[in-house]
Amino acid sequence: MKAILLAAGLGTRLRPLTDNIPKCLVPINGQTLLGLWIDKLINLGVTEILINTHYFCEQVEQYISGHPYKSRISLVYEPELLGTGGTLVKNSDFWRHDTCFVIHADNYCQSDLSDMLQAHENRPTQADVTLLLFATDKPSSCGIVQLNNHNMVCEFHEKVANPPGNLASGALFIFSPAVYSKYFKTIPKNMFYDLSSDIVPSMIGSMLGWRTNEAYLDIGTPENYERAQLLAQN
Repeated sequence: MKAILLAAGLGTRLRPLTDNIPKCLVPINGQTLLGLWIDKLINLGVTEILINTHYFCEQVEQYISGHPYKSRISLVYEPELLGTGGTLVKNSDFWRHDTCFVIHADNYCQSDLSDMLQAHENRPTQADVTLLLFATDKPSSCGIVQLNNHNMVCEFHEKVANPPGNLASGALFIFSPAVYSKYFKTIPKNMFYDLSSDIVPSMIGSMLGWRTNEAYLDIGTPENYERAQLLAQN
């Protein structure tokens, strides 16, 4: 089992904290956000992790060089940002034959994700992907989904003004090996793609929704970063 941690973003909304540090290395209760994700993935049984870098890439490289699981981690530098979807296309050889977590590393997640992995392993036959979902009090700023009676995603509304509900995509996925040939194989490499807006819509009807009842939030704003700090202390 593999994982991709998408960690190349500029962190502009979190400035001035990110003026001198990449967002994935900001501390959460004494540990880096990236370190929290790596520990979580190793505990789930992930054997190989790929992390894309761009902003302050040398800091990420230094951090990983001293990490106890560095032998399981590969870094790929993007001179120009490819977007979350473009990174997956560019590095498809890494993940296309395996079950693979795809994670936006600027999110804070309290769940250990073991129940999500179990749900994916027991997914319906028509499901190629399992998507983490959470309830949000700001639905217009999120990708909002609707589920059918079998918890399959039947509608996806990416940051619309009046979304039909508050069940949000956490942009955290588990891909089955079938995902590459069905949704990525024909996409040209070395171009910018956003996973949620350019690729996920084609997966509607093939995504199982898994809802976490534990805290899940984007730490990309000072307010959410402070909230994550408080949650991590409890």
